[in-house]
Amino acid sequence: MTKAELITAVAEKAGLKKVEAEKAVAAFVSAVTGCLKQGDKLSLVGFGTFSTSKRAARKGQNPQTGKKITIAAATVPKFKPGKTLKEAVNGK
Repeated sequence: MTKAELITAVAEKAGLKKVEAEKAVAAFVSAVTGCLKQGDKLSLVGFGTFSTSKRAARKGQNPQTGKKITIAAATVPKFKPGKTLKEAVNGK
């Protein structure tokens, strides 16, 4: 599903115009991004939890040249699905 398809689905399910649904989707993405940038986590009961994790620096290798490189430490976003979402995906 693309962002455009998501906006269409939100508009249909919520009875909104596409412009309003696009604003709602953009606001949700912005809120999640802002929350994670601050180092907080966002829990949506039944759906899942958005959080961040620290990834340590590590050694790597360029697959084209074989040259050894150092991959810098980073903070990466994570998503852990909730029980209700897992059950819905698994058809329970």
